Amino acid sequence: MTLDRRTLLAAAAATPLAATLPSGRARAQAANTLRIGVLNDQSGLYRDLSGPGSVQAVRQAIQDSGVTARGINVEVVQADHQNRPDVGSTVARQWLDRDGVDVIVDVPTSSVALAVNTVARERNKVFLNSGAATSDLTGSQCSPNTIHWTYDTWMLARGTGGAMVRAGGDTWFFLTADYAFGHALERDTAEFVRANGGRVLGQVRTPFPGNTDFSSFLIQAQASRAKVIGLANAGGDTINSIKQAAEFGLTRRGVKLAGLLVFITDVHSLGLQTAQGLVLTETFYWDLNDRTRALTQRLGNMPGGIRPSMVQAGCYSAVLHYLKAAADMGVAQAKASGADAVARMKAMPTDDDAFGPGSIRADGRKIHPAYLFEVKTPQESRGAWDYYKLLSTVPANEAFRPLADGNCAIAR
Repeated sequence: MTLDRRTLLAAAAATPLAATLPSGRARAQAANTLRIGVLNDQSGLYRDLSGPGSVQAVRQAIQDSGVTARGINVEVVQADHQNRPDVGSTVARQWLDRDGVDVIVDVPTSSVALAVNTVARERNKVFLNSGAATSDLTGSQCSPNTIHWTYDTWMLARGTGGAMVRAGGDTWFFLTADYAFGHALERDTAEFVRANGGRVLGQVRTPFPGNTDFSSFLIQAQASRAKVIGLANAGGDTINSIKQAAEFGLTRRGVKLAGLLVFITDVHSLGLQTAQGLVLTETFYWDLNDRTRALTQRLGNMPGGIRPSMVQAGCYSAVLHYLKAAADMGVAQAKASGADAVARMKAMPTDDDAFGPGSIRADGRKIHPAYLFEVKTPQESRGAWDYYKLLSTVPANEAFRPLADGNCAIAR
């Protein structure tokens, strides 16, 4: 494998701080130290919804867990996977094989997450995914070492896709990011469209990453005469798609845009004038209730002045629960077997300020409610980051794909 300069820098950034300690002290400390690696997009189109904010959320989870008061040391390392599976898997192997990392957290970009999922299982370490969406992580690619925490393509398809069809959007054309996430989101949404009596008139695969011009793809979508253009993309791709659709006047002609994965950071970048009326599904909103507001206040000033995204909230929640489980079973046992640590996490109910009470299924799917939101108009907003109004709540037992339908080998 040829590693470019950015890859080498990412690997260097992953080097644990303890490596500089004297060997005797390092060995003594390591016996009671848990090392968490936050692997995500620190510089590209997913930086705002993940990136440094996820690192900050992980550090807050460590503080809130109280494990340091019990004599448990927790260290955090971070690296940029550049949205490339080869970079992500290279960093993961270095962390797990050489640097003593016990758990990898976040990992947006489904193709990278699937690669890291394999590495974590091979090394018997813990993988807590918050940022990737593919429902295959709890389906055909499920693992006893992985928990899929925050959201997935089935949940998004059920929430936003199902709502759009019920509202009359019965013909669809998909703009799909050409990698594992986009394919999974298109697949899952198309199933809901057809199950509700709708039709898929076509789709086009858009290059990922690096594409910023969606004009030709939007023209193809418009030519199909579909009532709904499904945006099976995320982050900067979603922002650019919506902006360019507005420039072409598609929505003024009656075409509906279905942002199948829209984050609050995307709405902020678009502005309410452009984003108003978008219907979207999330599992966390900073202003949803007293607990989410309390967590947002504790997180303080997030990088870039943003409010936490559901991905960053998922990193907080996942690490908090992992640390509770590790403290309960003992650091030595948690470090010795990632599968055992995940099993202990599954055996314990979850409860935190991000998602409230929940649970973890046998297939590794974290269960909690999902929420269908509509983006407010500028006139409806009361101030900065007051962007969503709640349309409906999907109960936890309905929000995610039924266990029996996932074809997960470890859950049979």
